Amino acid sequence: MNDIDNLLSTSRRIHMVGIGGAGMFPLAEILHAKGYKLSGSDNNESDILKRVRKLGIPVFLGHAAENIGDADMLVQTAALLPGNPEIEEANRRGIPVFSRAELFGAVSRHFENCIAVSGTHGKTTVTSMIVHILYLAGKDPSAVIGGKLPLIDSYGRIGESEIFVGEACEFANTFLHLSPACSVILNVDEDHLDFFKTMDNLKAAFRSFANLASRCVVYNGDDKNTLEVIEGINKPEMISFGINPSNIWYAENINKVSNARYEFDIICKGENKGRVKLSVPGYHNVLNALAAIAVCDYAGVSVGESIKHLESFMGAGRRFEILGRYNGITIADDYAHHPAELKVTLEAAKAMEYKNVWAVFQPFTYSRTYMLLDDFASVLKIADRVVMTEIMGSREINTYGIETSHLAEKIEGSVWFKTFEEVAKYVTDNAKEGDLIITLGCGDVYKVAKMMCDIYESRK
Repeated sequence: MNDIDNLLSTSRRIHMVGIGGAGMFPLAEILHAKGYKLSGSDNNESDILKRVRKLGIPVFLGHAAENIGDADMLVQTAALLPGNPEIEEANRRGIPVFSRAELFGAVSRHFENCIAVSGTHGKTTVTSMIVHILYLAGKDPSAVIGGKLPLIDSYGRIGESEIFVGEACEFANTFLHLSPACSVILNVDEDHLDFFKTMDNLKAAFRSFANLASRCVVYNGDDKNTLEVIEGINKPEMISFGINPSNIWYAENINKVSNARYEFDIICKGENKGRVKLSVPGYHNVLNALAAIAVCDYAGVSVGESIKHLESFMGAGRRFEILGRYNGITIADDYAHHPAELKVTLEAAKAMEYKNVWAVFQPFTYSRTYMLLDDFASVLKIADRVVMTEIMGSREINTYGIETSHLAEKIEGSVWFKTFEEVAKYVTDNAKEGDLIITLGCGDVYKVAKMMCDIYESRK
């Protein structure tokens, strides 16, 4: 047992610093349901904080030493900058402080069948698909998801079964704190190199994650980096998925139907298990769906039932989420923040029936923007119009000297603004009937989308 496991068995009063984060909130929900007395703090008002308060959990806006009260332990989000007064006060008083990753790991050990979904791209969508299917199939899973799942109207849930589905992020080796029965690897791509430094280090982390699995590894057999990661790993079940027929689970007769949505036959070990018609756009969701079906088969759901429930899956929050339609203009929001994610999202958008696609992009972290600058420029050019905000530095200080203007210089016709208000005004003043406006980024660019919705509402 780790220190946090021991402390959780005796502590009842926990203060969560950064409770408004999408990764912190579902853990708060689970702890609250298990009877822990919680409090929390965050810097910015948000929809999540409103949900926290609805649970009866007191929330402090802003960070101050007195916020921690009589807590037995603190849990902190990874996004905190050094010198946080609540953490410093806890250290002064000798109150144990744990990371969100450590808490996540401890929660995973409360369940016999932890399914941990990793990958550079697609984690939230696949985790959401799995929870959607398992919930409707009566498996009553607990879950921690990086986005809001419409079916449960939340970022997570506490169930009565021993199944726990968690989105497992690789940043700072977060996923190595988990204790999965089943490790899922969707893909391994160049990201978070500010932490990992090299691709070899990144692959080594994913390899360690795969080795954590006690029962099975579900992996993308079409992805070269993933295949290198799992080489030599021998768990009781090694389950591959992909388009290539060499995989255990693969897709055949893939056809595009309306609005960039796909249908295909699901094949397992050469046997046709049925045909699924997806309700979410983009070719990349063929692979996401195969991964979800393979995992749910492992969890005891028949393929036929998975197909039925998967067809009702309309997406997760901030994953090509349609927020409104105004005078023929559609506003959507997506979490894409890596060039590979922007590419598939914008390609899906361009394949749909819109006149022009507006990409409203918020670069996230200075390191990623600096290291992948040319890649960002290349994929953003897929859109017809590109509008950008300032870089959201989050946990970083700008030691790279990188600015949004450096990215804009590489994209002909693009513009950028210092404030969200300027972005929202520019786009709503210039978008035309038949256009799609999609905000992109993992920071708070969704606020721009909501501003634009408000502007259009006011013009009715």
